[in-house]
Amino acid sequence: MSGTAGENGETPLTAGERAELERLRTLRQHRERRGIPWRSIGAGFLLVLGCLLAPISLLTVWVHNQVANTDRFVATASPLIQDPAVQTVITDRVANTIFSYVDVQAIATDAVHALGERGVPPNVTDRLQGLTGPLTNAVQNYVHGAVAQIVASPAVAQVWNQALRTTSEQMNQVLSGNSQSVVVSNGEVRLDLGPFITAAKQQLVAAGFGVAARVPDVHPTVPLTNATTLERGKGIYSLLGSVATWLPWVTLVFLAAGVYLARNHRHALVGAGLGVAGGMLVIAAALLIVRGILIGSVPANAAPATGSAYDILVRFLRDGLRTVLAVGLVLALAAFLSGPSVTAVSIRKGVANGIGWLRRGGARAGLRTGPVGPWVHRFRNALRIGLVAIAVLVFVLISQPSALTVLIIALVLLVCLGIVQFLDQPREDHPTSASAS
Repeated sequence: MSGTAGENGETPLTAGERAELERLRTLRQHRERRGIPWRSIGAGFLLVLGCLLAPISLLTVWVHNQVANTDRFVATASPLIQDPAVQTVITDRVANTIFSYVDVQAIATDAVHALGERGVPPNVTDRLQGLTGPLTNAVQNYVHGAVAQIVASPAVAQVWNQALRTTSEQMNQVLSGNSQSVVVSNGEVRLDLGPFITAAKQQLVAAGFGVAARVPDVHPTVPLTNATTLERGKGIYSLLGSVATWLPWVTLVFLAAGVYLARNHRHALVGAGLGVAGGMLVIAAALLIVRGILIGSVPANAAPATGSAYDILVRFLRDGLRTVLAVGLVLALAAFLSGPSVTAVSIRKGVANGIGWLRRGGARAGLRTGPVGPWVHRFRNALRIGLVAIAVLVFVLISQPSALTVLIIALVLLVCLGIVQFLDQPREDHPTSASAS
């Protein structure tokens, strides 16, 4: 009989213990026969590849949008002309170009000599000659102020936007070094100031500074940023543009396949979410490093404009990485909270207890779900899947979702899932009108 001592003094195993021992032996033999876990290796490879491609996909899409989408490019670069540091650089360059063709000091000196030739006494002309210096400074300050107002005016902003549209159309030529308005020269990306000088010349003449008409049709340039990286990237420009449309989808397929092949789907989803979020943090760090390198590669007086221009130009890229970062963290958190860990179980239990407390409070207040409760209970899984699918669809249909959009969608989804949990009541949980006494 079981439970009695054997011949050697050992207690024999019960039937349940023997069954459990046999199960463990079978499991060990199965693992020994299984050999190399190819499925797990394949899942890990796909997940790692997908996480590595995520930041590359974001970069290629951003580059493609800036080059191929004229409206997006104008929206990206349009605020540059409104930045004070950029306005200062353009104002100084335009004013210096005007004074390189209009020598105010020489004009004033010639005027004094002309007065002397017309019989003005020397003591008067000598005094006037002493005023040519202050007069020159006053005129230069006036012109500089007038140019600053012109650069900050809506008219120049329109000229700027039109130049941006032209630049967008010539972006392929920029990367090949043949653009007319934006050129790549000696490791620098330079902006043609011809349209700005023309606008300033016209408005100065209209304001009474007629000598500005002497300025010919010139096209000086100002450096926008260092172009070493841009020049090195010319060879892969066409490749980036072509893969921008399909690389994000390939990345999603790799991640989805990795999660599907993994033996523990939940752990794989957590890893995928954190991996994608980590890739976005790498891009953010790289942007900061590149910004420091660019500012350090230009003269000190151009550093503020370069920093401001860089921040404006990459702001949509930063918005995109924040969005993808939020998506990765939300997916990882959702997968973790649905798992069997002590923390996840405690959180789910606390939420369920809170919803149960609300349900009981509503029942005491006379609130009844009627036939809705049993119906929700019957289709609760379908309702949850449908709510998640709707949340994903809303995210996909939004043209330019932000990180805040992701968080709002996640919060709304949690509220809807909580409502389903609140309404989920089996039929037997509903009190009947007739109760036993």
